Amino acid sequence: MGGAGTLRRFILTLCLLLFALPAHAQLAGWIDVRLDAAGLNLAGARVVTAEGDHDVVKIAAEDLRHDLTTVTGKTAGGDQIWVGTLGKNPAIDRLIATGKLDAKRLDGAWESFVIATIERPAPGVPRVLVIAGSDRRGTAFGIYELSRAIGVSPWHWWADVTPLKQPALHVRPGTHRFGPPSVKYRGIFINDEDWGLTPWSATVFEPGTRGMGPKTYAKVFELLLRLKANTLWPAMHKISPAFNANPDNAKLADRYAIVMGSSHAEPMLRNNVGEWTADTHDYDYGKNPDGVRAYWEERARTNGKYESIWTLGMRGIHDSGMQGASDMPTRKRFLESIIADQRAMLARHVSPQVERVPQVFTPYKEVLDIYRAGLAVPGDVTLMWPDDNFGYIRRFPTPAERKRSGGAGIYYHLSYLGAPLSYLWLSTTPPALIAEEMGRAFDLGADKMWIANVGDIKPAELATDYFLSLAWDVPGTRALGVEGWTRRWTAENIATSEADEIGAILAEYHRLDFARRPEHLQWYLPGQKARQSPLSIAEADARLAQFDRNVARARAIASRMPEQRREAFFELLGYPVETAASANRRFFAAEAHDRLRDTDLPRALGHGAEARAADARIAELTEAYDKLVDGKWRGFIAVEPADGQWKSYRLTPPILPAPAASPPVTPVLVEPVTKREVTLDLRKIVGSWRIVPGLGRNGLVLGSRVDRAVTGTTAPALPAGNWRAVIDLIPTYADGDGEPLRLTLRIDGKAYPLSIARNTGDAAWVQAVLDNRISIEVPGGIAGGNHRIELLAESGGVLIEAIRFVPT
Repeated sequence: MGGAGTLRRFILTLCLLLFALPAHAQLAGWIDVRLDAAGLNLAGARVVTAEGDHDVVKIAAEDLRHDLTTVTGKTAGGDQIWVGTLGKNPAIDRLIATGKLDAKRLDGAWESFVIATIERPAPGVPRVLVIAGSDRRGTAFGIYELSRAIGVSPWHWWADVTPLKQPALHVRPGTHRFGPPSVKYRGIFINDEDWGLTPWSATVFEPGTRGMGPKTYAKVFELLLRLKANTLWPAMHKISPAFNANPDNAKLADRYAIVMGSSHAEPMLRNNVGEWTADTHDYDYGKNPDGVRAYWEERARTNGKYESIWTLGMRGIHDSGMQGASDMPTRKRFLESIIADQRAMLARHVSPQVERVPQVFTPYKEVLDIYRAGLAVPGDVTLMWPDDNFGYIRRFPTPAERKRSGGAGIYYHLSYLGAPLSYLWLSTTPPALIAEEMGRAFDLGADKMWIANVGDIKPAELATDYFLSLAWDVPGTRALGVEGWTRRWTAENIATSEADEIGAILAEYHRLDFARRPEHLQWYLPGQKARQSPLSIAEADARLAQFDRNVARARAIASRMPEQRREAFFELLGYPVETAASANRRFFAAEAHDRLRDTDLPRALGHGAEARAADARIAELTEAYDKLVDGKWRGFIAVEPADGQWKSYRLTPPILPAPAASPPVTPVLVEPVTKREVTLDLRKIVGSWRIVPGLGRNGLVLGSRVDRAVTGTTAPALPAGNWRAVIDLIPTYADGDGEPLRLTLRIDGKAYPLSIARNTGDAAWVQAVLDNRISIEVPGGIAGGNHRIELLAESGGVLIEAIRFVPT
């Protein structure tokens, strides 16, 4: 079907407005929408700034003016809003000096702000709303906080979350204080942008720039400020123009008060794949130290005047190992000399007090081994600990490292291009996993810098927002719980009246895709002989039925979606939920066809037709995405695998069964799903374990506690026969450096100590990250009958998905 027909059919099936719900915005509790409310009037309010304030304050103030007009439809008639930074706005400074505005907690604070109603702030002014920031970003965050409070989502542009109209908006009297943030530097890394953001920017949004330029980065910077983030690692693949190749980019970042950094592979704000123009073999500190130093110093000289975080160290071109050092002593000596050289450059071009210049060192991949070999890293440099690329943090600060003045940070993946298989299409990392891993990192002292690799930003809106919400306010975000936070997010971005049901759909989406990401729907790696999945046809059909139920729930909500939120619904819920289901149906139906081809041809042909229809549905939905908002996102979403690049890291393109010569027989489920094993109800384990909802195949896991041994007991009854125990764990890492996960299962007093090695990159790790599970068989058997089961763990980070008893 042609493009117009595709979109028309999609609208009829997903977004037809059958029983339109009234549109209600998600507003802050201190906003009153009653027409006769007595609070300060925002409809038509005049936003006032001081001439001498920072550029970012003026940018945010202009955005607020636009937001107020969009929401209220009025451009005049309301009260005044004074916005400004301490020491930069004379009117606000006078309020502080006269005691009308309490700013004691603002003075000297990092990125903090107050929003307060002040009566009679000046002659002839009956009242004013004041947004005062401790510094330039604090003021900007305060301005955007008001925008969010009146129903303007941070995703209003990036996910087309249209603000809903409010004829009346009043601010209830009072003072609201925000900040300082839980994590000092919080931001994102735009990465692996070859298939989405950069081609879209080059051809649709910012043609003529060869990719991301100031127009695109301005939208990124605004999003970061609305999410109370402050740091960006820019796009750095060969397809993208180097950020600093255009001086306007760095100037723009400074105007938006965004702190620029660079990835673990890009020291000193350099983009090696785009900026190192000499022979790649010359990027070698051993044989070409002067050339390498000059290359780095040029960036220190040009960008030293901007607020930046400087990555120290050295790796090879494009995420490869350092050249010219063949043994560990040489690697260690090179890196120590390199870091000393880089800090000398920063002292010359940024500040002679180099210990006050923000710097990070990331022990990623092979660099971790060099660090473990005794590499000396200055104490004021932040140690940036990475995850294993699949959401499981490899290492946490030790007690000794927590004493370093530079502190620690986390580099975390929500999208990934690399071995064993990439995940670049849909965003399926559960918020509950982010909560567990980043929460544990925070508790263990990693609170200086958090960066999430978000790929192309879309479609990782929810995961990005949760990551940055947690970074801004760990206690407050934890207090909501993942379910409560998701409910609030869906109310803000999709529909308030449907928030509970949408939250449940998203929870089921993450639960199903946690068992196998859509990009991992093959059970062999590139270069290996193809093999089938371990699921029987009946088990696969049962999985597909769960996807179908979730799609049906999403479609039911789509039919009631207010017109203003149809695009947001499709981008944030409809597309990911339905394409994930279709990807699973395409794979498992094609596999069923191959299994049945020689034994039951009619059923095989029916499954083949199913696979082709699912593939067509993915194409149809993606075409509908391309046509949203008059083609705004044309070409942005690339179905994995999008092309033949990086084949060693990516899914094999699906081979669909050929059409039948005659109409196929509709497949019928004839095999029952038999499951004789007994699974314990984790909620009945009594003790000091935590119940962690929203994670694992069953929707909850048991979690141990940081720096504390835990134990729990239960008393199951097993049917007659012989059984063996299996423990399924989420593949996390222990708190220590390279230590195995340790736990003990006691059955009727007999202890079975278990030690699970976690070696990133080995075969067990590969299986674990693709399955999101480690299954450990407990030695010895157990007879049927009543038993006492005890479960103990010695450290934080142990997450139990299931305790199963399997018949022998």
